Amino acid sequence: MSTSPQDLPVVVIGAGPVGLAAAAHLHERQLPFLVLEAGDGPAAAVRQWAHVRLFSPWRYNVDAAAKRLLEEAGWTAPDPEKLPTGGQLADDYLRPLAGLPALEPHLRYGARVAAVTRHGMDRIRTDGRDDVPFLVRLTTGEDILAGAVVDATGTWQTPNHLGAAGIPAHGEHGAAAFLDHALPDVLGRDRDRFAGRHTLVVGAGHSAANTLLALADLAEQVPGTGVTWAIRATSPARTYGGESADALPARGALGTRLREHVESGAVTLLTGFSVQALTVDGDRVTVSDGTRAVTADRIVGATGFRPDHSFVSELRLDLDPVMGATRALAPLIDPNEHSCGTVPPHGIDELTHPERNYVAIGVKSYGRAPTFLLATGYEQARSVAAALAGDWDAARDVQLDLPETGVCNSNPVLGDDTIASDGGGCCGVPTAVAPASAPAGRGLATGISGGLLSAPLTLTAVGTKTGEQAGGCCS
Repeated sequence: MSTSPQDLPVVVIGAGPVGLAAAAHLHERQLPFLVLEAGDGPAAAVRQWAHVRLFSPWRYNVDAAAKRLLEEAGWTAPDPEKLPTGGQLADDYLRPLAGLPALEPHLRYGARVAAVTRHGMDRIRTDGRDDVPFLVRLTTGEDILAGAVVDATGTWQTPNHLGAAGIPAHGEHGAAAFLDHALPDVLGRDRDRFAGRHTLVVGAGHSAANTLLALADLAEQVPGTGVTWAIRATSPARTYGGESADALPARGALGTRLREHVESGAVTLLTGFSVQALTVDGDRVTVSDGTRAVTADRIVGATGFRPDHSFVSELRLDLDPVMGATRALAPLIDPNEHSCGTVPPHGIDELTHPERNYVAIGVKSYGRAPTFLLATGYEQARSVAAALAGDWDAARDVQLDLPETGVCNSNPVLGDDTIASDGGGCCGVPTAVAPASAPAGRGLATGISGGLLSAPLTLTAVGTKTGEQAGGCCS
């Protein structure tokens, strides 16, 4: 095999919705590629929340290049206005996509990446760095050379801790047997763990709301099922969202139903509750914020997710110290500043690192910000593939057409750190923002098939931007 980067494939890590979208765009650009997936099939993370119904309809959840490839093979797109479950997204869209002759030979399952570096170079060495291929090492010990690396691994495997300070609460590790992470299948696969028991749900995002509604339904079916909801915020208003004013009715209904359950007493709400310690006593666990304590049988931690950069630690990354996204993207997605989802369209310029030809896309690109949408990830994939092919006009012509959401504040409520700490969603407002250009000389190297990114760009916002995450997509 040649060791010249331009003769090597683009390695895409992750066969979820955004990773497969990247593969579809790379195929259309006639660039060689290889998709490495740690799971036993496509959409492994999505299948973990197969029971959850998305509140964005199909038209926002199918990538354009993927749709073209599927329709060429005779695929009939689902009703664009219907709301799929995670299972339907995987079975009716992602599995058929991964099975296409254009993609299937280039997908490897059970291929977990242990590390990504430069062939024969650590992070320190500079001379000739851009002309050296990437070395992608699997946990089996196999080494794969790549001309570029597109990291679409998501954040599903790295949930945030319950502890209010961003580290595990006292006793959290010891209470692991009592803890479920976001979106357990309360009414299905995991029913026996929750039926007739008291569950504490921690978090204020839509993942928490989905779980709370399922637990309230279970409580109506099984006597003795109790539900307590703890949030750091002083008010649940952000979780309730726009309700009837939301352009995505299913999302608005989510907030309305949850508010009704709280007001009826079916769900006990604790505000201003910052988890400090967990104490196990026999078959129950007590959770304390230092002044108050809740004893429960189960805990669901719906506190958001964080990216895992450990396996790319030998690459030269320029990460914002707060968000864990690139420095160019971080100000555009910071939930402390953009509580109304004022995230503009963005592409390759905002995603590039000093390490040429490495880029993270999808929910991982957002770091700890909870404002990601699948449609945003698809546009990232399109922009990156265009840049790798040297089509900079297309790479920089970044556009999004997303639904308007309901009413909300333009600034966080005093004392309300829900979005930053609990993984809460954002509501959206119309945007028409031209992001700042990337610094000259950053981008993707000429080793793939395109020119060096150096000129400023203008991105066009179409429609409006909304946002939140649930396992990497709008749900």
